[in-house]
Amino acid sequence: MKHYKQYINGQFVESKATSVIEILNPCTEEVLSTISTGTVEDANNALEAAKAAQPAWAALPAIQRAAFLHKMADVIRENRVFLAETLSKEQAKVIGLAQIEIDVTADYFDYNAGWARRIEGEIIQSDREKEHIYLHKVPIGVAVGICPWNFPFFVMARKVAASLITGNTCVIKPSSEAPNTIMEFADFIQKINLPAGVLNFVCGNGRTVGNALSASPITGIISLTGSVGAGQKVISAAAENITKVSLELGGKAPAIVCADANLDLAINAVVSSRVIFSGQVCNCAERVYVEDGIYDEFVDRLTKKMSEVTIEDALTGVNADMSSLVSKDQLDKITEMVEFAKKEGAEVLLGGKRPERFDRGYFYEPTLLTNCRQDSQIVQEEVFGPVLPVLKFNTLEEAIAMSNDTEFGLTSSIFSENYNKIMKAIDGLHFGETYVNREHFEAIQGFHAGWKKSGVGGADGKHGMEEYLHTKVVYAKYY
Repeated sequence: MKHYKQYINGQFVESKATSVIEILNPCTEEVLSTISTGTVEDANNALEAAKAAQPAWAALPAIQRAAFLHKMADVIRENRVFLAETLSKEQAKVIGLAQIEIDVTADYFDYNAGWARRIEGEIIQSDREKEHIYLHKVPIGVAVGICPWNFPFFVMARKVAASLITGNTCVIKPSSEAPNTIMEFADFIQKINLPAGVLNFVCGNGRTVGNALSASPITGIISLTGSVGAGQKVISAAAENITKVSLELGGKAPAIVCADANLDLAINAVVSSRVIFSGQVCNCAERVYVEDGIYDEFVDRLTKKMSEVTIEDALTGVNADMSSLVSKDQLDKITEMVEFAKKEGAEVLLGGKRPERFDRGYFYEPTLLTNCRQDSQIVQEEVFGPVLPVLKFNTLEEAIAMSNDTEFGLTSSIFSENYNKIMKAIDGLHFGETYVNREHFEAIQGFHAGWKKSGVGGADGKHGMEEYLHTKVVYAKYY
C-alpha cells in the first residue's frame, strides 16, 4: 500500500499531522493508499514556497515556461496507462474514460503552452499630446487550485497549465477522495527540473487546508471546482483579503427535446450525458423536458436505451458504460433522493436501487423517473448520480421557462431540427453553455463558465487563461 507525502518546494515532505486519510477503491471498498492529513503549516509552507519562486518564474520568457508545460504533457503520455489505472482504481471511473481523461490532460498542457506567444496587451490613443496608454497583462502572483474528485487530473491541469503559462506559481489541493493520480504526477514532474516552489501539492480536508489556502494574504487567485457549499466557504475565506475567486460549482442541466428532434440522436446524447462517470458530472443532463406529442414514444425508447447501460468494475469492465459511485456518502445521498422522489409521487420506470449482483462497492442502477413535479426536489436539486427525471411540455416557451426555473446555470441543451426553435432557445436559456443536438461536454478551447449559483469566472480557452492575469495600465508621457 502506498503512502503519499505532501509536495512542497520541489520535495516530498511528511506532514506533522497525526492522522492519515485512507483512499478507497469504490468498487471493492479496499484501501488503496494513505496520505497525511495536511495542516495549516503545510498550506502556509506551500504558499511561501510559491511566493518565493514567483518573481523568477514570471521573469522567464513565456516560451520558456511553455517548454515546461510541454514536458508535463510528455511525462503524462509516457505514463498514460499507469496513470489511467491509478485514476480508475481511486474513483471508479471506467478504464476507457479514465484513459481519455489522462490523454486530454496531456493535450491541455500542450494547448496552454501554445499561448506563450499570444498573451497580448493593448495600446489606446490618449487625449493628450505626446502620451501613449498601454494595457499590459501581468501575472497575479500565487494561484491556488482546489480540485474535485470527479475529474481530478484534468481539472488539476485546468488550474496548473493556465496559471503557469501566465507567470503565476501554483499551490494545488487535490480532493481527499481522489488524490492518488495527482500525487503520482507530482513524482513525475520532480524529474523535469521544474524550479522548486513553482508547483506545490498539499492534501487535506477543506476545513483546514482549503480554508488556510483561501484565507491567506499570499494567495492572489483561488480557482475551485466543487459544490455550491464549498464555493460559499471559499468566498467567505477570501473576503478579508478581497482575493479574486474563480468558481465552477454545481449544475442541474436541462435537456429540451422538441417533437421535430432526431430522436435517435437525442436519446443517445441524453443517455451518454447522464451515465458518463455514473452521472457524477456537473455539466451533464440532469433533467429532460420532452414535447407532449412525442413524450410516450420518447420515454419508451429512452427506457430501453437506459436498460442497456452496462455496469461493471471500473478497471476490469473494459467495455462498461459506468461503474460504482465514488463513495458511500454519494450512494446514500442518491438513494435518499430517489426514495424521497417516490414519496413525492414520482414513478420509477427503471432502476431505483443498488444492483443485486454486487456484494461490495457503491453501485447504483441507471434510474429513470416520470410523474415528477417541477418543484420537486429531484427536479430542483443536483443529484450527481445516474438518475434522470423526465417531464412533459407543450410549448417551447414553457420548456425554456421550466429549464430556467433553477438556482443553477451551468449547461443546457436543445434537440430540434428547426433553426428558429434552436435560436429561440439559445437566446432564452439562462446558462453559461448551451449544446445543440449533442451531448453535454465542453472543449478545451471553449470557455466553461456557469451563471447564478453555478459559479463565477471560468476556465478553458483564451478567456480561461486570462483569469490568471491582471491588467496594468500605463500612461506614458514623453517630451
